[in-house]
Amino acid sequence: MANVLVYELDGKIYINLTNKCTNDCIFCLRKDKDDVKGQTLWLDDENCTAQDVIAQLNKYYPHPNPQPYGIQAQSSSLRSGASLCIPKGEGAVANEFTSCVNAGEGLNEVIFCGYGEPLLKLDVLKEVAKYIKEKYPQTKIRINTNGHANYVYKRDIVPELKGLIDTISVSLNGESSSEYDELSQPVFEGAYDEVKKFIKSCADNGFETVASVVEGYKGRHLNLAKCEQIATDLGAKFRVREWIKNGY
Repeated sequence: MANVLVYELDGKIYINLTNKCTNDCIFCLRKDKDDVKGQTLWLDDENCTAQDVIAQLNKYYPHPNPQPYGIQAQSSSLRSGASLCIPKGEGAVANEFTSCVNAGEGLNEVIFCGYGEPLLKLDVLKEVAKYIKEKYPQTKIRINTNGHANYVYKRDIVPELKGLIDTISVSLNGESSSEYDELSQPVFEGAYDEVKKFIKSCADNGFETVASVVEGYKGRHLNLAKCEQIATDLGAKFRVREWIKNGY
């Protein structure tokens, strides 16, 4: 099985950087399915680089005037000598990708989101986002994240994303620390407070910031009004994501 680093969903292009995550959410789609619309998102390894992601992106949507692009060295924790990974069924997926783009405008939106937490591959993410902004400047870029990155890296990484990312969507997942821990099952204590601090940092740094919750998991209902108030107080928009029982 080859690594699918770039995939399509609902007319948008998604980038699947890693299967590692600092949450183990009870409602996560990957608990029930290996794929998204036939595109397997479990990776053979964690060694693919920014060059690999860019190669897959360009294979499905070549830049009309390709130019050499130098990828800066990755940090030692993310660097590996992995060979280029091309997904299975590339022809079929490539055909699907034609629905993601407008022939006159190019890529409309790219989202860093897959079967893992994308900001755990921060250096790779920044290099890929830089490439997209240089080659497709009209493209909007979003990150879907659990909001743990500042805790992981022991610094505020949000300013590093300026000029690269347009929207940051953070999983708030509940109205309290206890509810968050029950639903998200983070690997460290105090995660809910870290998430809220991350959301505020994103808003304070001028990003379009969205705080999201998953509603309706196996009949469970959240206090949406209270969750929305928390998001508003942190400077974020609020989004309710309905639980998808059978995945995509």
